[in-house]
Amino acid sequence: MATNPATGEGVPVWVADYVLGSYGTGAIMAVPAHDARDLEFARAMDIAVKEVVRPADANENYESPAEGGEAFGGAGVMVNSANAEVSLDGKSTAEAREAMLEWLEASGKGERKVQYKLRDWLFSRQRYWGEPFPIVFVDGDTNTPVALSADDLPLELPPTENYKPSAEGEPPLSTVSEWVNTTDPSGSGKPAVRETNTMPQWAGSCWYYLRFVDPDNVGAPIDPEKEKYWMPVDMYVGGAEHAVLHLLYARFWHKVLYDCGVVSTKEPFRRLVSQGMILGEVEYTAYRESESGEWVPPARAGDEGVEAVSVSAEEVQKKGNGYTLVAAPGVGVDSRAHKMSKSRGNVINPDDIVAEYGADSLRLYEMFMGPLTDTKVWNTRDIEGVHRFLAKCWRLFEGGLDDSEPTEEQLRELHRCIKKVGEDTEAMRFNTAISAMMEFVNAAQKWDTRPKEALRVLPLLLASYAPHIAEDLWAQAGEGESLAYEPWPEVDESLLVASTFTLPVQVLGKTKGTVEVPADCDQEGAMAAVMDDEKLGAMLEGKDIKKVIWVPGKIINLIIPKKK
Repeated sequence: MATNPATGEGVPVWVADYVLGSYGTGAIMAVPAHDARDLEFARAMDIAVKEVVRPADANENYESPAEGGEAFGGAGVMVNSANAEVSLDGKSTAEAREAMLEWLEASGKGERKVQYKLRDWLFSRQRYWGEPFPIVFVDGDTNTPVALSADDLPLELPPTENYKPSAEGEPPLSTVSEWVNTTDPSGSGKPAVRETNTMPQWAGSCWYYLRFVDPDNVGAPIDPEKEKYWMPVDMYVGGAEHAVLHLLYARFWHKVLYDCGVVSTKEPFRRLVSQGMILGEVEYTAYRESESGEWVPPARAGDEGVEAVSVSAEEVQKKGNGYTLVAAPGVGVDSRAHKMSKSRGNVINPDDIVAEYGADSLRLYEMFMGPLTDTKVWNTRDIEGVHRFLAKCWRLFEGGLDDSEPTEEQLRELHRCIKKVGEDTEAMRFNTAISAMMEFVNAAQKWDTRPKEALRVLPLLLASYAPHIAEDLWAQAGEGESLAYEPWPEVDESLLVASTFTLPVQVLGKTKGTVEVPADCDQEGAMAAVMDDEKLGAMLEGKDIKKVIWVPGKIINLIIPKKK
């Protein structure tokens, strides 16, 4: 038995293996009334169940866990929670927690503490490659590790031709006797042996961003002035798995360095962007009866005598929100995209895509698939679309550009594109930035001229997305040095305001045509334009217009009495 320090009551101590492995090891206070696993164990072992939290909305029909009900694990109101000095009964869970902490500290029975749930870090590796531990064991004392002094650092891996463990299963470094055997770093002259495990390269990769700032510094991890100038990192881009791996450990490492006074910020990164995962191509599964070979709906999956059959994209057809078999149009098919993995055989080799479509097409497609942070499904057939777009860009510049003066409309389309691509790239909306360039190229293909002043900007916008073809287009535009040295084009805001707009014209609420009018057009000017229009003027000639509904900049609606 153990003693509850808050009540003095005895608490039975049990050894059990049902606790979740991720929770940790050691002594854990079980609460049968408020944990389903604890309650099951308590009932199996006939251990008393004491209710201490009750739902706030519990009524007279509520059956507590102590009376045979289910475990209650939510927030509620405290019951059966008092000793001679403090009572928590009637308090909410949050209020009770705070009151209990205050009592524990005041009575000297405990103190509040933040427990960080950092994953167990398997930091030691039994392999050659990795950072060697700067640790030795002196005079046969393997229980007392001794750290090397700063003067003995860095400790480097010894050259060797044997990367295999020893015959006894010790790490590869244990076989390099001239490296392993050394002397006491304190200068006693006693023999010592080095630690032969290595670190898992986390020791370097967790703070590499600091080393980038000051890579040649041999006296310190980073110069304090450079650290204050450059840090923290503006943006960290990583997949969702980074949240519990590199990102987590980098933050932990940075906080250690902060406590040591090496860095001036508590956090290493200002902003986190978690990119979405790209799943493999959609896989289709149909089902059929093994004996008859008859196709059956997915609802029969798992039935005896029903087998799953993988079918290709060519064997299915879209129907509503799902897919059916081409060979059996009334039979549905399961469709699902999975994470790319060698075991599933759905990994896309980028080398194959580059060989067929080029690196620019691959880059462009990955950014065009959808928002950066969304999970997206790969479809090799869709690369054709961005590949055709790049071909359009090429044809636009093929044969050279001319020195004609760009029209106001051409410049307006260009500067709309500059603004959209610039803003969307800055906000990491890459797919919509690419759409803006596609719209501009489609419009430019219809131009009667190819003015260099307007089109030379396209490669500058495209360079971040498709750098190889952008450089070629830049050269075709007659430019000399690489576009990498060119500034980002500036937007002329005055060109974004159209001088005219297309005004829909309605009669009795039905659109009969449109007229082009000045941007600042009033009702009188709009009516004049309507009457001057050949088609609309002829239709309205001699008509008695009873009312004009004018919505500036939007629409004009003419009310004319209907014929009797």
